[in-house]
Order: sequence, then C-alpha cells, then structure tokens
Amino acid sequence: AIVFIEKIMYSNAYSTTESYFMSIWHNRLYLYSAAALVFGIWFSLKVALKKVNSLLAHIITSLAHSSVKNNDRDTVVHLSGVKIFYGSQTGTAKGFAQELSEEVKTLGIPAEVIDMKDYDPDDQLADECSNKSVCVFLVATYTDGQPTENAEWFCKWLEEASTDFRYGKTYLKGLRYAVFGLGNSVYVGHYNTVGKNVDKWLWMLSGMRVMTRGEGDCNVVKSRNGSVQADFLAWKVKFLNRLQALAKGEKKSCSGNCKTGGSCKSKRRDTQEEEEEEEEKAALKNNGSEELIESSSDDEESGPQDEEKSASVVDVEDLGNIMNSVKKAKSKDESRGDGQMVKLSKLNGMGKIEDEGERREMITPALRDALTKQGYKLIGSHSGVKLCRWTKSMLRGRGGCYKHTFYGIESHRCMETTPSLACANKCVFCWRHHTNPVGTEWRWKMDPKHQNMIRQFRGVPGVKPERYEEGLAVKHCALSLVGEPIMYPEINTFIRLLHSHHISSFLVTNAQFPQEIRSLVPVTQLYVSVDASTKDSLKKIDRPLFKDFWPRFLDSLRALGEKRQRTVYRLTLVKAWNVEEMQAYSELIALGQPDFVEVKGVTYCGESSASSLTMANVPWHQEVVAFVQQLADMLPQYEIACEHEHSNCLLIAHTKFKVDGEWWTWIDYERFQELVQTHEESGGRQSFSALDYTAKTPSWALFGANEQGFDPADTRFQRRNKTKDISGC
Repeated sequence: AIVFIEKIMYSNAYSTTESYFMSIWHNRLYLYSAAALVFGIWFSLKVALKKVNSLLAHIITSLAHSSVKNNDRDTVVHLSGVKIFYGSQTGTAKGFAQELSEEVKTLGIPAEVIDMKDYDPDDQLADECSNKSVCVFLVATYTDGQPTENAEWFCKWLEEASTDFRYGKTYLKGLRYAVFGLGNSVYVGHYNTVGKNVDKWLWMLSGMRVMTRGEGDCNVVKSRNGSVQADFLAWKVKFLNRLQALAKGEKKSCSGNCKTGGSCKSKRRDTQEEEEEEEEKAALKNNGSEELIESSSDDEESGPQDEEKSASVVDVEDLGNIMNSVKKAKSKDESRGDGQMVKLSKLNGMGKIEDEGERREMITPALRDALTKQGYKLIGSHSGVKLCRWTKSMLRGRGGCYKHTFYGIESHRCMETTPSLACANKCVFCWRHHTNPVGTEWRWKMDPKHQNMIRQFRGVPGVKPERYEEGLAVKHCALSLVGEPIMYPEINTFIRLLHSHHISSFLVTNAQFPQEIRSLVPVTQLYVSVDASTKDSLKKIDRPLFKDFWPRFLDSLRALGEKRQRTVYRLTLVKAWNVEEMQAYSELIALGQPDFVEVKGVTYCGESSASSLTMANVPWHQEVVAFVQQLADMLPQYEIACEHEHSNCLLIAHTKFKVDGEWWTWIDYERFQELVQTHEESGGRQSFSALDYTAKTPSWALFGANEQGFDPADTRFQRRNKTKDISGC
C-alpha cells in the first residue's frame, strides 16, 4: 500500500512538472518577446545615457574653452618682434635703423637692428616667414644705382632668388615686410633703385607688404618733406601706427576706392587714410605730379613704357590714389600752362623757378647743423663763408697758401666763400664729405645779404695787430669753398659787387656748365677743375649728376678757351686713380689753352664713408713734381713756373708770361680794378686780356728756389704732437 501510494504521488508530481514545462514551451514566443523587449529597453537606455554624457562633456568643454579664450584674448601674440635691416654707406640708413628700433621698443615690441653684411638670407630669411615678425629694410642707393657695400650680397642673393625656379615663387610666403629707400632724385636714372628693387624682389617671392614703400630724397628741392630726415620721419609715423594695428591683430581696412567691380566690406575711410590723401594732395601742390608719382608708386620708373619693361609692381590698394593724383596733376599743369615752369635766367642762362612760392631753402636745418659744426658761417639760405687755415696762418705770420705764392694773393685778406653751397658733382675727394646739397639747376630761394660776408673776419684771435687791421679790409674773394658758385643765378651781379668794392674774384667751376661760363662777366681769374682726363675716370672720380657730363666737360673747356682774362686748369692728382693719364691730360690742355695749370696732390681730409679715398691715394710731393715735369715736356708752350711744397702743388704757366727770362705770374690787382671798371663803363665794348694786369713773380716763389714757395717774410710753424688741422683743406 505504501509503495502504491508513493507511485501515485510520484506520478502526480511528474505530471505537474511536465505540465508546467509544456505550458512554458507552448508560450515560449511570449517569453522571447518579453526578453527582447526588456533587452531593447535596457540597450536604448544605455545608448541614450552615453549620448547625454557625451553632450554634457562637450558643452562643458566648450564653455571652459570659451571662458579661457575670453580671458586670454589680449595675450594672443600677433607680432613677435621687428627686425630692422640696413644697407648704409654714409651711416644715414644705420642711424635711421637705430632710431626706429628705439621707437618700436617704446611700444613694447622687441626690435633688432641687423647689418645686412652680417645676415645670411639663404639660411635665415625663410625663417622670418613663420615667426610672426615684421622685417624692415632701410636701404640706400649708391653710385650708378648700386647697393651699398654692406648690402651687396643680400641684394645679389635676393635678385637671383626672385628669378630662380629652385626657390619658387612662394619661397617667402608669410614674410611681412616694409621697405624705406634712401636716394637722391638728381640721379634721375638711378633714384632709389635699390629700395625699389628690394621691394620688388620680396614681392616676387610672395612676401607681404605691411605698408607701401617709403622713399627718402637727399635732394632738398624734390624731397616731399624738405630733407631725407623729414621724409623718414613722416614714413616712420605711419609705420609705427601700422605696427600697432598688427600687434592687435587688425588687418588693413579697405580704403573704399576699389575699382575691380567687387563689393567693399567697408565704404568708409579711416582717419589715417584721409590724412594720407591730404598729404598726397599737399605734395602734389608743392612739388608737382612727377614727384608724387615717384613717391607713391612702387614702380621702378613712372612712365607706362618703363613699367612694362621693368616688370615692377604696384600695390593694388594704391592704384586708385595714384590715378587720381595723376589726373589732378595733369589738369593742374594744363590749367596753369607754362607760366610757372622752370625758365632760364636772362642774366646768365641758369635754370630758375618763376614762382617764388614753390622755391625751397637750400640750407635745411640738418644741413645747417652739419655745416656749422665744420666751421661755416652761413648767410641767408644758400651761401657760406669760412676762415680757411691759410687765412688764420697768415694772420699769425706763419705763411700763406699756394695762391699767395703763385699769384700774390694776401691770404689774410682773402675771403673764402660761395654764393651756392650746391654742387653738380659728388667727387670722391670732396673736402666737405658731401654735407652740401647737390643739383643740376638752381631751385632754391635767394636773398640779398652777400654784403655781410666781409664782416665775417672780425674777432679772429691770436693774430698780428697789423695783419688783423689789414684783414678787416677784404681784398680777394675765392669763390669756391664748397659747391658750384656758377650755379647761382645772380653770379654776375655778385661779381660786379665784389669789383665795386675793389675785391678781386677767383671763381672755380667743375666744368659742367659751359653756357654759364660763356655768359660770365670778366673775373680776375677763372678756374676749371680737371680732375680726370678720360670719360671713365671722370665718372669714377667726380661722380657727376648730368648724364651728358662728358660733352658738358669738353664744352666747358672750349668755353674757357674763349675767355680773354686769366684762366686756369686745376688738376687734382689722386694716386692710383688718375696719375697715369698723361697723354689725355695734354690733349685737354691743348683744347682749352689755359694760361696756367695748377697741379695739386689730393688732400686727405679724414675718413668718409661716402668715399673710399685713403692716405694711400695721396701722392708724395716728389711724385707730383715728377708728374708735372713729364706733363710740361709734352706741352710745347708751357713750362713749370712756381712751386708750393707745403700744399703739394706746382704751377705750369704759358710761356707768354715769361718775359725776358723772368716769370710774371703774379697779378697787379690795382690795374685789374682799373681795367674792369673801364670795361663796365663801356658796356663791355672795351675789353682787356690776361697780359694787361700781370706782375713779376718773386724769386722765392719760383720752381727750384730753396724756399720751395714759402714766403721768407713769414716764419714757418711746424705742428708737433697735435692733430693735423684740416679745416682749410
């Protein structure tokens, strides 16, 4: 029974379990669906939570980054510094570079001044494209449009790289730069050539200008602001303003003058651009259209044909202003006609400007400072007087200059002056180191103050009383000193004024103004500087401004030969430059037939960065003597007459001044004054010649005398252990 009962119970339990599993099996689809639903809900929730977390993280990060950016906006570096490169010969560009560096540093921007000769562009220039710096190039143009010595390699590399396919047109992409050129507009064919070329070459290599090229003009007549220093100052102000904008990350705004057909984002000009336009208008009014084009354009030349030939470039943003300026200039020139153009003076043919309001003063403040430091007494706006060392020497009884030995001038009664500080040459041996202005015509104001020049000799200390009293009465006037006196439009009036005061006139010209020589009234003695005997050597030594300098030079010698009064060739011997041109010198002497030929060894007046002249170029006195002896042997009508060993100078005279075996090279000054007065009273009809006012030469002045040209009435003073006085070179 028990066993039976257990079987029944087991059978019932099995049936119940089997029924349960069978029920699950039959309802398995519902179970699968429920499980899938649960899993789907779980997975969806998990994905949703992940996206929410990611979104929240992104929002938090963005908010944090925005907060940091807002807090650090002022510390973002847009400009790491300024590198200022200079190419300088006389030190002007170097001085500008140092001046600009100090100004940049005051803005809190690092600045570095770099000499171009110490910088390797092949290795370093490309690095400037990515370091957020601005490169400034202050470059001067030297002889024949060439770069200065310290910039030669840099410019050579830049020129070659701009056309070398191995570098590519984008080699300097990212380089930010500005260029300021220093030049002289009297050199028409080479004005600021180096600055224009550096700007062009950098642009061809994809460099980016931060502002339009600036140009400084040493020609005070053409300079937009009156001098190269003033030109740089005006450019510097604009550059510093531009630099501040770059440091803030600002881009150059549109001027509103776009003419390409596109739309401008800004139609309103900012204050700086309005000021620049006003400056251009003022420059156009003062200096004419040609100057404005040269100053505003990035072209190598201003003419359209030259633009095509030179492949030069212009800032697109400047085209509008340039074209407007050209139109205004053209209309202004047409409206005013030829009434205010440069005209010839009726007095002596020198170029003058008719409109007094357009003339500028020759002596700018910078020139006045430089000349005053050299001991000049400046008179008015274009004249100067200076006591040379021979005047001071003779006042002390220590001997006179070679003019005293050769012609009987009393050095202590001689006024060394010029009515024109300007010159048409830039000679390598310039006594004044090119501190005077240069030009090819008279373009300056004039003043009537020349009478005051005779008062400049008062108060000279340490002189003999009797010679001081004599020195107060000026008897001779040497019109040389510095510059080109014959450029002065009223030179004939001035010479007549001297003669009316019984002052003899000794005028020196550089043989570039033949017509002015022909129209010159009689002077006591007329000099022409013959510094070289061939075209190439004259160009190298005198560095003349005129392109036709050689025809002018030869015609000036012919004009000298037409004069009846005393004429002189002045030869300056520069060792290793012009002493080997003996035959050519003899031909030039035959051309002009001067009365005298002064041959003087060049005087070294100290180091000048504008010239490569050194003491090695100064010939010894015996070398000068040997040269003169050889030259005199080639001249059948000339002989050596006088010598002044102290000045390293000899005089060759025409044999017509040798009467009965005795030389008559000195001048009878009283007789000359009588002759010139008669000439003036007759209206020029009664003329006279050099032989009409000669005087006998004393024995101590003759070549071969023991005194070697030193007046025995004086006492020679030997300067020992002191710096040589070169103030009267």
